[in-house]
Amino acid sequence: MTRSGAPRPTRWFEPATPRVLAHRGHHLEAPENTMLAFASAVALGVDCIETDVHATRDGVAVISHDPDLRRIAGIDTRLLDLDWSEVAAIRLPHDQGLPSLAEALDAFPDTRFNIDVKSDDAVEPTILAILRADAADRVLVTSFDESRRARTAAGLPGVATSASSRGVVATMIIGIVPWRALRRRLLSVALRGCGAIQVPVRRGPVVVVTARRVADLLAVGVETHVWTIDDPAEMRRLVALGVTGIVSDRPDLALAALR
Repeated sequence: MTRSGAPRPTRWFEPATPRVLAHRGHHLEAPENTMLAFASAVALGVDCIETDVHATRDGVAVISHDPDLRRIAGIDTRLLDLDWSEVAAIRLPHDQGLPSLAEALDAFPDTRFNIDVKSDDAVEPTILAILRADAADRVLVTSFDESRRARTAAGLPGVATSASSRGVVATMIIGIVPWRALRRRLLSVALRGCGAIQVPVRRGPVVVVTARRVADLLAVGVETHVWTIDDPAEMRRLVALGVTGIVSDRPDLALAALR
């Protein structure tokens, strides 16, 4: 949605495939999910930055995979228990901080983002940050939680979105159906409104990504993105199956393998 309130079609799916999604930026030398990691990914020429958001106590969407600061900053505190001013003061290696979603969207105005909304508290702050940056047409919003995904998408008319865990489970069950036409009709209903499904290659003993499943999804307008793939040979194998997005901690290797 633009600042004037008029819906605008998403352009998130416009780049040529296979697309490379930099998982939390390019953090080989920079801390993950920081402006330095994002700038490094953009400099490589990635199609998209994959990232995550939580909320601060005062309602700011902050970029972080984890709900607390233990792993990345050694601080045993939840983001939700801090105000944005306190979070902004925290320093990480290479003099990096935790950016807000608004800062990241403003700093990289030509970059597409894949945003995983990690908590219910982050839904409204995420919507507001995207609208204020006039970025709804260049972001894909998602969540493992269906209610959270749907609420975020509802606040951003026309935004790209990928399936929640519920949609993934439905896709797996539908895949058992032996009749192709019926499978595809069922998929079109189960994944209505979703432009992508983002999955691992396998879940335990179950192979999630198969040529038949990828073809069925493409037939109903849904891309398959696979995470988290760092081996170039595996990237090429997946693309040969029809996969259209590779989520990787090594976007440098992905670009070299796929372009």
